[in-house]
Amino acid sequence: MNVRRASIRVTGATISLVEWRPVLPSGRTVLLLHGGGADSAELSWGEVGPALAAAGHRVIAPDHPGFGSSPRADWTLSQERLVSYVGELVDALDLADYTIGGLSLGGGMALGHLIDRPGQARSAVLLGTYGLMPRLADGLLGRFTHFASYSLVRTGLLTSLTRSYSRSRRAMERGLRDIVRDPAARTPELVDAVLAEASGTGLAVFGEWQRDQVLWNRLRTAYTGQLPSIATPTLLVHGDRDSGVPIGHAQAAARLLPHGELLVVPEAGHWVQRDRPQTVIPAILDHLRDTGATTRR
Repeated sequence: MNVRRASIRVTGATISLVEWRPVLPSGRTVLLLHGGGADSAELSWGEVGPALAAAGHRVIAPDHPGFGSSPRADWTLSQERLVSYVGELVDALDLADYTIGGLSLGGGMALGHLIDRPGQARSAVLLGTYGLMPRLADGLLGRFTHFASYSLVRTGLLTSLTRSYSRSRRAMERGLRDIVRDPAARTPELVDAVLAEASGTGLAVFGEWQRDQVLWNRLRTAYTGQLPSIATPTLLVHGDRDSGVPIGHAQAAARLLPHGELLVVPEAGHWVQRDRPQTVIPAILDHLRDTGATTRR
């Protein structure tokens, strides 16, 4: 396996990406999109990328504008603009036969791409994906919780609080317990990497996206009504302890997708591939095999 860091231009942005290339290519290209907050290509896909490349797949993982090693874009982040950016990236990379995958925010971007460009991707893998919920919280207090979050987002307090929280190693360790539930996966190296990412511009640009998406009474984007139109074979991977996107939303989405399959990962949180890579990576490899993983790009 060979790994390299490269840059590519899309409209109004320079994108830094990580590419894992197999020594003996035998599979298709896999485009992996990381999540929001203190995340990046290497943080989310540093274990997945090498494993897929070792199995013969070419793996490309970009740092979205303002995250990781990518500078901020000339444009403000919104869901619609990020979906367009994914399409531009696919064009710039000249991908003709590929699987698209994404975590959380990246999953929502991948879902938007499937809807925006029907039939272009060969298959999709969505992990703890955004785009399945009408509001940020369920249940009797869901509307109140959503409005409280909206208030924090609109005033900028949420970004400020997150930034302050992210300067404390102890606070970061506590926060990671919810999204990476396996203590063995919450290594000191992972904490260091998340703290380093939190010191960049990712939290600020994620705040732009939150201001676009979090309306006073609902989320701007919910793809649920469009799921029946997606003909692309899609694997949903979801931790059953995901507090950000409760498992019921993934179960409903799997029923709505014509070619949807759901893998529920026991005792896993929102950052499911970091939490249980020993379960998630083989499932992705099986999905690539089952959807006919052959390509020349």
